Amino acid sequence: MRKFGLIGYPLSHSFSKGYFTKKFLSEGINDCEYETYPLENISHIEDLLAREPHLSGLNVTIPYKEQVLQYLDEVDDQALEIGAVNTIRISRINNKQHLKGFNTDAFGFAEPLKKVLKPSHKKALILGTGGASKAVAWVLNSLGIEYLFVSRHPKKNNSIDYASLTFEIIRENTLLINTSPVGMFPNADAAPDIPYEAITGEHILYDLIYNPEETLFLKKGVTKKATTLNGLPMLYLQAEKAWEIWNTA
Repeated sequence: MRKFGLIGYPLSHSFSKGYFTKKFLSEGINDCEYETYPLENISHIEDLLAREPHLSGLNVTIPYKEQVLQYLDEVDDQALEIGAVNTIRISRINNKQHLKGFNTDAFGFAEPLKKVLKPSHKKALILGTGGASKAVAWVLNSLGIEYLFVSRHPKKNNSIDYASLTFEIIRENTLLINTSPVGMFPNADAAPDIPYEAITGEHILYDLIYNPEETLFLKKGVTKKATTLNGLPMLYLQAEKAWEIWNTA
């Protein structure tokens, strides 16, 4: 039996277990199972690996996409550039577990975005600075789109705080991407604190949150006739890419 799983904390509303369990059933994959492994500290990954010697792969979610790097034996070039890992392939080399990290968030994020991008979308705001924001920034770089990070506590040169967001900045940056957990179930009545009155029909609002499917952030975009995307297509795409990685030697 091949075992796969998800690490992060907390994992009470995990997408991955349901997705892969359904996939295994519908595709007649009888030799695989998928579990969730909530780790209160990333260092507990060592105990997990010792306890589950037959693990073949892991997904990584909040808050460990960056912290997990130190526990890997190898990191894919793209994931190394991004600086975050959300997929781990576990193989055996000389009877020892060998962990190689990948980032499938970038692929999952990029594909839905490419379908709605127009030449006018030259500048973006990335709301949040967690692990997922790094994959988003990498994709925007590859597409030639300028961006600023928006954070409550900006630390980078290309970042500003929410209080600095003006009407003009929102108007100028026609791609708004929420990588923060603000608006996620059960706090669905919250939304990032930005001047929504500046949003137009030329904007794209992309929320990486998938529960609820239409966040308050996206609802506010709809009222302004903006194009909106939620995180579900990204989740499906990154999960299938992870499955491809786990089944590639």
